[in-house]
Amino acid sequence: MRDIDDSKAPLLDHLIELRKRLLTCVWALVISGAICYYFSDKLLGFLIQPLKDGFGDGNGRLVYTKLYEAFFVELKVAMFGAFFISFPITANQLWMFIAPGLYAKEKRALLPFLLATPILFVGGAAFAYYLVMPTAFHFFLKFQGQAGGLELEALPSVDSYLSLVMQFVLAFGISFLLPVLVMLLNRAGIVSRAQLAGARRYVIVGAVALAAVLTPPDVISQLMLAIPLCLLYELSLIAIWFTDRRAAKAEEKALANAE
Repeated sequence: MRDIDDSKAPLLDHLIELRKRLLTCVWALVISGAICYYFSDKLLGFLIQPLKDGFGDGNGRLVYTKLYEAFFVELKVAMFGAFFISFPITANQLWMFIAPGLYAKEKRALLPFLLATPILFVGGAAFAYYLVMPTAFHFFLKFQGQAGGLELEALPSVDSYLSLVMQFVLAFGISFLLPVLVMLLNRAGIVSRAQLAGARRYVIVGAVALAAVLTPPDVISQLMLAIPLCLLYELSLIAIWFTDRRAAKAEEKALANAE
């Protein structure tokens, strides 16, 4: 017997429900954006910290070359922070919209992936902020000094620096969702563990190519993305092996009880 909600709302009710969920997401983004804008100077200071550490105490500076650049940077910082703050609300609204149409078994299968998604994304963003960015900035700032009798000094603009930080954070955050994607494909029956293991060499090439596209053109940043991607892929294969083994045992138990 299908353990799903008995009510079957017409299309109009579904559209009204979708509108309600979308409005909630928009309001969450707007309110969190306003809060983040109020604290935008502190958020910008947090994002600047890896560059400040790279320059050393009392050294380095950020400039802006357009009169309106600093204002728009604060807006970008506010929206960037609002994305992180409102993400749990957005994910919850999405779950509340699709959950009534799922079987209880499907809900149990999908819920771990929904819980793992923000954890992996934040883990990737933290990895970029605390490890990759300081290493990359230290490498970039090494080129300061004398060149041909002239002084080379790094004078990054605040907008270009923020764009680079967002590139790092989003690239690593999204890339760290690889286990969720791999396990979803396996759960959906699209690929098996044997197929995934056989595609390992192609995944390594793809990880290197993806790292070359998503990160700045330096080998250090690219390797610091490509290597974790390969490790996450291997961890996904291990997790699939455990889930397949557990499913096989459950099936054997069900057959034994049926006999």
